[in-house]
Amino acid sequence: MEFLRALTQPMLLAGLVTWGAVALGLSVEESDRSVLLWSLALAYLVAFVTIDMVPPRWERRLRMPLLLLQAGCALALVWLAPRGGTAPVLLVVLVAQLATAMPPRVTVPVVIALNIAFYLLLRGAGYSQPLLVATLYLGFQAFAALTAHYARTVEASRDALAMVNADLLATRALLADSARSNERLRVARELHDVAGHKLTALGLNLRLLEADPALRMRDELHTCRQLSGELLGDLRNLVAAMRHDDGLDLATALHALAAPLPKPSLQLRIDPAVRVTDPAVADAIVRTVQEALTNAARHAGAERLTVALSRDGDTLHLQIDDDGRLRGLLREGNGLAGMRERLAMLGGQLALSTGATGALRIDAEIPA
Repeated sequence: MEFLRALTQPMLLAGLVTWGAVALGLSVEESDRSVLLWSLALAYLVAFVTIDMVPPRWERRLRMPLLLLQAGCALALVWLAPRGGTAPVLLVVLVAQLATAMPPRVTVPVVIALNIAFYLLLRGAGYSQPLLVATLYLGFQAFAALTAHYARTVEASRDALAMVNADLLATRALLADSARSNERLRVARELHDVAGHKLTALGLNLRLLEADPALRMRDELHTCRQLSGELLGDLRNLVAAMRHDDGLDLATALHALAAPLPKPSLQLRIDPAVRVTDPAVADAIVRTVQEALTNAARHAGAERLTVALSRDGDTLHLQIDDDGRLRGLLREGNGLAGMRERLAMLGGQLALSTGATGALRIDAEIPA
């Protein structure tokens, strides 16, 4: 199912159709090296499909070698079948891939080198106007590259907007929970100060009436005194229950953060003993998990992120693991530095390490 879904991606589907058109051109090519032609064409196809099929953690490592393989196959086909006219189209597809996967500072020099090689091959094949043909295909490549670049920019903007929206949803969840807690506390105070005061005054007045010899034996008076005492007790129990705060709903806020990301998925384990009432502490936890999600998605190619929050006395322990793999040495960039500074402002501390599989592990301690 995943294979079929990947095959129907617009970029991949367009590339397959284009390769099919080039293959039709090669099928009518009169050459005694048809086996080599088809081997090169199939190698190009395998490299093209593999880039979109491999898992993200392998795709980053294999992307450049596969793109270089495609470039070599396309140029070799141009050299072996210069009169066919279809092989240079593979360079257009390759440039679109480069613009999608690489920044302009990498794409532009590679495209220049490809077209210089393309021009030299055409010139060596005896074309009367190789520069015109190379310039024509360069125009096609530029159009494909710009289209891919703008598509990549739009996709990045969409992802950034989704992350901002998730951030707003998480913040709104915390604010709404904090507002409900504050309102509950306000109502509890009003009940205690107003209703409790009047019920106490009512009980005192009933006690004075009981001191009157004419009313002392009335059962109704005893019943009213008993009911007022019970009502005052119920009111105190209600106020105590309303003052009891289960803390801010961190689970809702954290799931809202992870919702826009296709990967990694969030696995959340919050100990029942954990109760966070301080909005600043809750915000620090949410921002730490947010940064971990971003790093796992962008840099580690993780499929799953596990967040565990527990309590030990007056200290909250936050542990974050993913199943991705870091590229190169662990370096503390702006995101991790900001995470450490945010925790330090609350008296907490942060420890970074790598797991057995090379994934980043985050351990944080925050005073509760």
